[in-house]
Order: sequence, then structure tokens, then C-alpha cells
Amino acid sequence: MSPGMTLFSVQAILILGAEDGSRIFAKYFSPAHGAPAAGSGSSNPYADTKSQKAFEKGLLDKTAKQTGDIILYDNRIVLYKMESDVMIYIVGSLDENEILLYNTIIALRDSLHLLFKQSVDKRTIIENYDLVSLAIDEIVDDGIILETDPTIIMQRVSRAPTQDVQLGRIDLSEQGVNNLAQLGRSKLADWLRQGL
Repeated sequence: MSPGMTLFSVQAILILGAEDGSRIFAKYFSPAHGAPAAGSGSSNPYADTKSQKAFEKGLLDKTAKQTGDIILYDNRIVLYKMESDVMIYIVGSLDENEILLYNTIIALRDSLHLLFKQSVDKRTIIENYDLVSLAIDEIVDDGIILETDPTIIMQRVSRAPTQDVQLGRIDLSEQGVNNLAQLGRSKLADWLRQGL
């Protein structure tokens, strides 16, 4: 593997209020084991809240009047989308694949649209913060992009967990436990006979 190759792609995911620049959601990632990401020079240049807020304020000032989807800011590639009254940002290192980051921000935007079945705005994001957080965790884990299909993301986030065994059908009486132990002994004996 080349020294510059890594799965670590995303340095930050940000959702900021477009009018006032307020932080709605912010998640910064550091490469595993404290190793610097390719092209970044340090493991996490925004380690404290003060530097993060300064980066976010500068980023919002820079993108407020832009009409594109991608900029170069503070030696980082930043992809952004405006949705109603919020700005969604994906931040990657200088030598990261822009198409991969673009697919990631599109996946986030589209999965939020599918989850909310309405416009994505500040109030909806705050009211459904748990779903937003789960969707982002399904898309990116520790800076590694895992999924970019919005339909799959929406299904994973909105589906209730399933139980394999219904707890009401388990017999926890003394006879039930004895039956279970007998079944285990017979299965073990069958397994040992087949193995010999």
C-alpha cells in the first residue's frame, strides 16, 4: 500500500444555520491512531472548540455568496449544499477525491429528504436530531465513508430493531431450563458421534 493511501476521507461534517452561522451539527474526525491524514500535515488541526468555531465562521462567510458546490478553504476541499436555511458541509483533505466527497454530501442531503418527507430546514433537523445523527453515522464512521445510497441509509435509520427470538415464548421455569439443558446434551452427543 502506498504511504499516501488511506480510507480516511472525511475530516468534518457540518450543518450550520445559513442566516446566523449557528452550529446545528458538527462532527470532526481524526485519522486512526493519531496518524496524519494524507496532505493534512497534522492529525487534527481543529482540536478545540475555539478553532472549530473560527473555521466554521470563515467557511460560512466564504460560501454565503457562492453558487458552486466546491471550494478550497484553509488547505482543505469543502463541498457544500444549501438547503432552505441550513448549509451542509463535507470537509476533506487537499488530495482527496472530490467525486467521492460529492457523492457523500449528495447521499446526506437525499437521505435527509427521504427521512423527513418534507423540506430540510433548521427546525426539522433540530426536532429530528437523532435521525440526522444516525444517518451521518451510517454514511461516515471515523472519517471513512461507508455508504452513499440514500435509500439504504434511510432504511437503516428508520427501521425499528428486530428481535430474533420473542422473549414471551421462552420458558424460564425449572422444567424449561431442564428441557433446554437436555436438548443441549443431546445435540452435543450427536455432534461428537458425527465427528468420530
